[in-house]
Amino acid sequence: MNIADSFQNAIDYIEDHLTDEINYNTISKKACMSNFYFQRIFSVLCGYSVGDYIRYRRLTLAGTELSERKAKVIDVALKYGYETPESFTRAFKEFHGITPSQAKRNSDRLKYFSPLSVSITLRGGFMENFKKDNYKIVKKDAFTVLEKVEQHTVDNDKNKNMIPEFWTRSWQDGTVKILLGNMSGSKDLLGICYNNQSKYSGKLFDYAIGCTCAPDVEVPEGYRMNTIPARTWAVFDCVGPMPQAIQEAWHTIVSEFVPSCEYELTYEFDIEAYSAGNMTGEDYKSEIWVPIREKI
Repeated sequence: MNIADSFQNAIDYIEDHLTDEINYNTISKKACMSNFYFQRIFSVLCGYSVGDYIRYRRLTLAGTELSERKAKVIDVALKYGYETPESFTRAFKEFHGITPSQAKRNSDRLKYFSPLSVSITLRGGFMENFKKDNYKIVKKDAFTVLEKVEQHTVDNDKNKNMIPEFWTRSWQDGTVKILLGNMSGSKDLLGICYNNQSKYSGKLFDYAIGCTCAPDVEVPEGYRMNTIPARTWAVFDCVGPMPQAIQEAWHTIVSEFVPSCEYELTYEFDIEAYSAGNMTGEDYKSEIWVPIREKI
């Protein structure tokens, strides 16, 4: 099943259960991937979170029902998952710009958020933003990393702010200095995103800032040593200021590389490699390493 069909299955399930309690693990199973990676890729492709999509669609349908003037506000609130009229009114006004009572009198001001229909269009000779000389396929043996780890969440796209904040703290509190002092092999700092589906349920994942190191390095307090197993990797060049360039690159990988190539992602972990230099510069260079396997 390709990524478009997988995501359409998940969206169809959401649409069929908008008046029910929706379990995110069930949604991700419809897409044939882990909860973490489904939510992450959904956010990359759509620009908003799964939770936002569900909320927008519920509030759209709630507005439609209220505009027919027969439904009571309390009944509509409960139908679409709000425990009190007050919480429903706040969410409704934030989305539509008017209160539920006003919607019953004037439906012209209601917003409409339509259901998603997934269609990934391939552009250019291979990929618009990643040409053949912008990525390579690399087989790499297992290697050791020294890293500092934080638990993050994909809930409401919080990771888009949490990860840059983690990097800022790491530069300020001496974390990066310690990593540079223990670095061996590659001279890049690494941002490693782990799919800890067996460790956490739902939206949580481990994100590490680290470096490659010797297997016998003494591990400082508050850090851990980990082994990245041997894998085949798709390695993408990325040029531009952080974090915008990396976030834009991920969108291209998911929307253009994944549907068009003969490989599929393993959804285990991924690595962003940051070279020395001005990370806010227009010419700053970084890489994204994604483990892959041939499609079955």
